[in-house]
Amino acid sequence: MSGWFKRFLPRGLYGRAALILIVPIVTLQLVVSAAFLQRHFEDVTDQLTTALVLDLRYVLDQLAAAGPGAARATADNLRIEMTGAAPPAQDAWLWYDLSGHRVIEVLRRELPEVRFIDLAEDDRRVRIGLLTGSGEIELAVRRSRVSASNPHQLLVLMVFTGLLMTGIAYIFLRNQLRPIRRLARAAEAFGKGKVLDYNPHGALEVHSAGRAFLDMRSRIERQIEQRTMMLSGVSHDLRSPLTRMKLALGLMEPSEETAALERDVEEMRMLLDTFLDFARADALDDPVPADPQALAKAVLDNARQAGGNVELKVGQQVQPVDMRAQAVQRALGNLVSNALRHGSRVRVTLQILDHAVRYTVEDDGPGIPPAKRAGALRPFSRLDRARNQDRGSGVGLGLTIASDIAHSHGGTLRLSDSTDLGGLRVDFVLAR
Repeated sequence: MSGWFKRFLPRGLYGRAALILIVPIVTLQLVVSAAFLQRHFEDVTDQLTTALVLDLRYVLDQLAAAGPGAARATADNLRIEMTGAAPPAQDAWLWYDLSGHRVIEVLRRELPEVRFIDLAEDDRRVRIGLLTGSGEIELAVRRSRVSASNPHQLLVLMVFTGLLMTGIAYIFLRNQLRPIRRLARAAEAFGKGKVLDYNPHGALEVHSAGRAFLDMRSRIERQIEQRTMMLSGVSHDLRSPLTRMKLALGLMEPSEETAALERDVEEMRMLLDTFLDFARADALDDPVPADPQALAKAVLDNARQAGGNVELKVGQQVQPVDMRAQAVQRALGNLVSNALRHGSRVRVTLQILDHAVRYTVEDDGPGIPPAKRAGALRPFSRLDRARNQDRGSGVGLGLTIASDIAHSHGGTLRLSDSTDLGGLRVDFVLAR
């Protein structure tokens, strides 16, 4: 029951706050209307109508005792109009007349001679048809004599006051929620790798949350910067001895031992380059408008020049998207190189969604078992036994770098099976 009810409630804080504001006001209006209008106006109507019944009874007594002339004079003195119009067939009142049914009920109960009561022809007058010993007569009085005048004015006043107070509360509510929205935008932008200017404002609790967010953002930025500097320094310091080793091996006589050492040195160089890419994954360029299709085309051109069998599939026309172009190109290059390392055919599909950009990289290799996909995203994780050893091995950072870059853009990296090619499918999703 609660789940069914929650589907009809607003999901945003603004809508829920507005609902909290409006429901009490509407409930108060209904309670006041039911308690005051029904009781107060009905009691007033009963009293006024009962007083009119006494005057009508006096006119009828004069008509029976002294004739029409005396009855008319009496009616004039009591501000009752006597007419000879033909009575309608039944009682009539307007649908929005709150006290009309009460007037009819009291008159018919107190005056058995009543043939009809008309409150609809003229909402300012009450026409009453009576059957007397001299025949049918019609009497008319002002409506103010049987019910409180203009009861709808109270409703109008209530509605107007309610709308006015709702508008004032709406303005204050918007001002209170604006700092929360600004905080949400700053947090969302930081999750996508952007840093927006943010100055905490608003209530004490919102201000405290804003200060906590700024402190957290500063700590994360310092941590990323320190990690990048440390890993970059380590990688740079190791390049010099590797270069000397490579030169020394080049001066030695070629042999099986030197060839093996050269392969080890080259593998260490690749490891350092990939390690440096991993360190720089969170500290590259700022997000700028870039063409997702052009980035994918550049990556695939490089793969084709290296002899790879790759193809690009674009679903629809692509518009520039804010992204860190170098990081995205690096991540996509890692995914394509991994696919080529473990398969003979690679297909890259680009899709522009409502709130995301999705690159899908598929290959015809052996894939990764579902139980090992989570481990494949960890740094330095190698799954070559499941991914075709005879094509060489990487250093276990390609998927990790791509995953970090996707998360820095507010997206994600998902691994699954390719239904078309039969190998691994990697969805590289970037939030827009």
